[in-house]
Amino acid sequence: MDIEIFLTHLIHSGWVKKFQMSMLVFDIAQFFLSLNHWLLLVILSKAGFNLKISSFFSNYLISRKTQYLWNSFTSPFFYIDVGVGQGSVLSPILSILYLSPIFHIFEKRVKNLKIPVLFLSFVDDRLFISQEKSLEKTNSHLFCSYNIISSLLEQFRLAIEHGKSEVLFFQIAWPLQPAPTYRCLSYHCYYQLNTFNALDLQSFHPSLSIAIYCCTKGS
Repeated sequence: MDIEIFLTHLIHSGWVKKFQMSMLVFDIAQFFLSLNHWLLLVILSKAGFNLKISSFFSNYLISRKTQYLWNSFTSPFFYIDVGVGQGSVLSPILSILYLSPIFHIFEKRVKNLKIPVLFLSFVDDRLFISQEKSLEKTNSHLFCSYNIISSLLEQFRLAIEHGKSEVLFFQIAWPLQPAPTYRCLSYHCYYQLNTFNALDLQSFHPSLSIAIYCCTKGS
């Protein structure tokens, strides 16, 4: 609910300034299972954690096993020496530590390139927000940001699940008025995959299969 209030405020404050708002939402594929143990230990060391903490996690992350039970069936033990195990109490903490240097590098790069984009993160889901006078400018900002974060994630052994990426445009008014097929916050969102060909959204990434929603104020 807090993020909905924040986004609603952001959208309306942008409209007051005659800004268009574009938002790109993306997901990191197999996030918890993909965290590299060696990189995580390097990050803990670089962050200045005590050697005892690094030593603890070097043992905590290896030789782990799991077993499945279904009614009277009990499976043998399986080794799960990958990632950090979704659902573990320590998983959110370790994932935040893992992502911290990625976000730090990203913020420095967009600042150096003077790309005015807002970056929000929720566990394995992320979104970019851009507000400008024209959709062409917001698209350009999202394009650059998407490629920068994609490259950084690959360097840290992570990958964006491009098929799940979505772009949403929030406008004060929309010339076409089809029946609403999707609700987002308090806005009507219309699926318009072919409307913005001029923006060349497919150039975001060669394998990107992107869904586009145009959102106007709901009743």
